[in-house]
Amino acid sequence: MSILSEVELLRRVPLFANIDTSRLKLLAFTSERLSFDAGAVLFREGDRGDSAYLILTGKVDVAVNSPKGEVVVAHLGANNIVGEMALLCEMPRTATIIAAEPLDTLRIKKDQFLQMLRDIPQMPLEIMRELAVRLNNVNKELSAAHVKLRAAGLE
Repeated sequence: MSILSEVELLRRVPLFANIDTSRLKLLAFTSERLSFDAGAVLFREGDRGDSAYLILTGKVDVAVNSPKGEVVVAHLGANNIVGEMALLCEMPRTATIIAAEPLDTLRIKKDQFLQMLRDIPQMPLEIMRELAVRLNNVNKELSAAHVKLRAAGLE
C-alpha cells in the first residue's frame, strides 16, 4: 500500500482527521503495518505498553480478566485505536486485544505517539474527546447493569 493510501486511511480516524497531510505522511512512513489472523492476540492485559495499534481493516475483541475468566467487554473495528492508554498513563495494558477476524493495523510506537502529542496541538484535545466518549459509554453500561442487578434482587 502506498503512503498516500495510508494517509487516506489515517484521515478516516477521528483522532487524525484534522492533522495536516505532511504529518500524516510521516506517521504512515514511520509506523509499521501489521496483519493478524483471526484469534491472534495483539497484546495481553498486564503487558507493558510499547505501542498503539490503529485498526485499518477488520475487528477486534477487547477482553478483561475477571474472577470467572476472560470476558469480552467491547468490539472495535476499522478507524479505532487500541493500546493508547498504556502509552499515555505509563501503566500496564488494561485489556487483552484479540483479532476477531483477519486484521490489518498500523503499529505506532510509543516515542512516535508521544512526539505527535507534543508537536500537534489538536491531538491531545482529540484524545480527551475520545476518552470522554469511552467513559460515557462505560457509565451507560454500568448504569444498565446496575438496573438489571436491582431488578433481579441481587443488589
